[in-house]
Amino acid sequence: MQKQSGAALAPVLPSRYDLTTDPLPGLESVAEGDADSVWLYDALLGPHSADIVRYLGLARATGGRGPVLDLGSGAGRLSVPFARHGFAVEAVDRDADALERLRAWARRIGPQVADLIVTTHADLTELRLRGSYRLALLAGAMVSAVPPKARPGLLREIASHLDTGGALALDYTAHLLPGLVAEPRRTWAFQVPRFDGIDEWVVARQVFDIAEMSERITYYASRTGKLSTERAVLTTDKWIVDPEHLAAELHSAGLHIAGRRRHRIDERTESVLLVCRTDD
Repeated sequence: MQKQSGAALAPVLPSRYDLTTDPLPGLESVAEGDADSVWLYDALLGPHSADIVRYLGLARATGGRGPVLDLGSGAGRLSVPFARHGFAVEAVDRDADALERLRAWARRIGPQVADLIVTTHADLTELRLRGSYRLALLAGAMVSAVPPKARPGLLREIASHLDTGGALALDYTAHLLPGLVAEPRRTWAFQVPRFDGIDEWVVARQVFDIAEMSERITYYASRTGKLSTERAVLTTDKWIVDPEHLAAELHSAGLHIAGRRRHRIDERTESVLLVCRTDD
């Protein structure tokens, strides 16, 4: 991730996009964030806030009050609501600053929430779990942040620490191959909803590399306050998830797909939510 000033916002002809009404076209970021980009990151996941309700329902269906493993937790978008509903949570993220924001949020609510959350600073590619869990989450398209070579090992690690009857839930954006071939470069423009007196507009450019099955999104942000305008460039790198390969990796890890939810975003993109159970 990098910030730039001056002429960082190159001229573009973007597709206009309304975060408050349109479905997410796979623009979520899986990179480490900072205090200046928190509004953007929240906005990118905001349209999928209903996933919190779905994941809470799944946690109740798996029985008990946890523990829940939130992988790639960020600043606590899921962990804190889970704790507020009485679930014990282990939040794992590679971004130490995000974990501190998570803890600060929980402390502001009170000890009844903060005491239910344990944070672990770790990269998912090197994850070594210590406990056992009723539910593990790879939400917010975090599975696309894991390199394909590292993904089978991560899934095996998760599966080996699920309780009997436990589940792994994950979501990702499925970019349909014909759409990628026809349009490997896409540009979007949108306003970030903010409530701090700053007017923020973003141009996001998606560039897909089909040969490498990878994607890079560059966000060109312009933030205007009363006295000045700041311009920043943020990037995130993701891997295009192949559903067949993912299903095979889950099976190899000892998991089977027990539930699948698809939501078509447009003719070339859909969001997918999988609920995976242990084979035993």
